[in-house]
Amino acid sequence: MIGIDLIKTSRMKSLMERFGNKGLRKFLSQEECLLVKSYKTAAGFWAVKEAFAKALGTGIGSECSFYDIKIYKSERGKPELALSKKIVQNFHITDTSVSITHDGEYAIAVVSVESSTTNKVKQF
Repeated sequence: MIGIDLIKTSRMKSLMERFGNKGLRKFLSQEECLLVKSYKTAAGFWAVKEAFAKALGTGIGSECSFYDIKIYKSERGKPELALSKKIVQNFHITDTSVSITHDGEYAIAVVSVESSTTNKVKQF
């Protein structure tokens, strides 16, 4: 399953200027907030969480909230995902992969989700 999201970074800049860390806490954990170095980083994190929820086919809502997804960095600085037990169990997730890029005033994220029950290909 694959999800993608695009956000104009100026939206995140406005949120951070208006609400500061309180604005970030609407979609990030305290640990994730510590990783945010700029509004562009925050925009990329927003896009990752939206892309993950799209990969699940649910979007952000009651089945998958922003707080069911946590972003952390590998030793080399690569973004990785940690997921709530609820999400892993309900969607049978076995692995994820994340990519974030920035271009001009946009942040884009792509998330791939592997599941043990992904064999849903229509046959003929």
